[in-house]
Amino acid sequence: MSESGLRQRIRIQTLLTSALVIANAIGAAIVLALVLVGIPTPSVLATELWWVNYIALPIYVGVAFVVGITVCTVTAVRRLQWSIREREPTPADARRTQRLPWTLTMIQATLWFIGMVGFTIMYGIVEPELIPKIIFVTGMAGLVVVSIGYILIEFTLRPVAAGLISHGFRRRKRTGLRARWVLAWIAGSAIPLVGILLVVLFGVFRDDTTKIELFIGVTVLALVGLVTGPILTILGSMSITGPIRSMQKAFGRIRSGDLDSDVAVYDGTEVGDLQAGFNDMVAGLRERERMRDLFGKHVGREVADAALAGDPRLGGTERIVAALFVDVIGSTTLAANRAPTEVVGLLNDFFAVIVDEVIGHDGLVNKFEGDAVLAIFGAPIALSDPAGSALAAARAIADRLPGAVPEISAGIGVGYGPVVAGNVGAVERFEYTVIGDPVNESARLSELAKRDPRRPLASRPAITAAARTESGADEVRNWEELDSVTLRGRPEPTVVFGGVPGPVPRTTADTPDIAGARIGGRTRR
Repeated sequence: MSESGLRQRIRIQTLLTSALVIANAIGAAIVLALVLVGIPTPSVLATELWWVNYIALPIYVGVAFVVGITVCTVTAVRRLQWSIREREPTPADARRTQRLPWTLTMIQATLWFIGMVGFTIMYGIVEPELIPKIIFVTGMAGLVVVSIGYILIEFTLRPVAAGLISHGFRRRKRTGLRARWVLAWIAGSAIPLVGILLVVLFGVFRDDTTKIELFIGVTVLALVGLVTGPILTILGSMSITGPIRSMQKAFGRIRSGDLDSDVAVYDGTEVGDLQAGFNDMVAGLRERERMRDLFGKHVGREVADAALAGDPRLGGTERIVAALFVDVIGSTTLAANRAPTEVVGLLNDFFAVIVDEVIGHDGLVNKFEGDAVLAIFGAPIALSDPAGSALAAARAIADRLPGAVPEISAGIGVGYGPVVAGNVGAVERFEYTVIGDPVNESARLSELAKRDPRRPLASRPAITAAARTESGADEVRNWEELDSVTLRGRPEPTVVFGGVPGPVPRTTADTPDIAGARIGGRTRR
């Protein structure tokens, strides 16, 4: 047996023994109070009853105590082997464990019943008038012991019962808070009240009962209720307030964004079900957040937020955007001369630079096409200067790549103009993309830029659009007109501008308002 298992066994034995001792001590105190003070007549201290009081009673109490503690402890340890040995419980283990509080309680009830019958006979042989008194006193005390014992045993076994809930075994329908509070009411209120009623009846039908004796009997029973009632009420309230407070703290952590806020399931009643349900809810939130994060990484944060905020459908709207296309130079040679894992590592470093700069300039990395990247500025989040942001991002990428990934160089092209932006595909599977001439133009410019990867290329519409804004005008000063070129697949020549090599400060005209964005929204000015 492991050390943790040994500690758990010692803890269970200690707590069970303490619970049984406390319950039986309360029962013994009730018996003495009622027999000697509460119902003094007929007296059990008669001389002829010496053998019952001083021989039979001590022997039975000692034997019952040892037998009760031993049988209850052995039964509990035998049924809790799965928990002590830290193994998965079987359905049979779950049934035996769930029945354990009732089993241990019935053992105690049996011992008290045997004592009630035995001592009723013993006292009745000598003094028949003692029979009602012994039955009433021992029966009442036994019910109190059974009620308090069950509650204390259930408290002791709360972590074990909660462990069953954590393993998917639901609690038994006849157990739970209702049974706990009913027993608390029986022990703390019903039994003392019934006792008071019976004492009054005894006083009425016994001519020799004085008012003082009647008053003392009622007072003792009232004190029993006043003592046991608060004890059971406090125990019951603690079983509810403790788990609720732990969940209140966990809710506070969740509100602050901490989703690692599981609560310990340590109650086998409906409260334990509530704790387990809370953990299931938090697990669902964690999974939802993980899927949201994964979704954002696949399609881009802006697209993900826009999709989650509304009801994405097929189709799109016309937008004015800047397209930035980055294509690796010599990717075939790179793959032929290096191991596949090394190529993937280099490409990841290459893409990391692009993603960082595109996001830093308020763009969207729309697609990874093998060893090429398409980024969009102005959709789905509208920008006041998409062209200026794209031009700044292009120069920043060209400036960083030689130092960050010297093994890879790339051509960078920037196009600008109207596109259709939206969801393309089928109802079952679609993606957000942009379709239009600026995308094709940026791809062709990236091919042309491979002649000198230090200088990204842009079309005249991109330069002209950027020059209309204050921030874009500052960026345009870092671009110069190079030539008029007829790009592959295009009927008209394109006036090409090249970026001036040099470090580029990361400045953006606007910070996108993601919360207020929508696909197809109007450009912010």
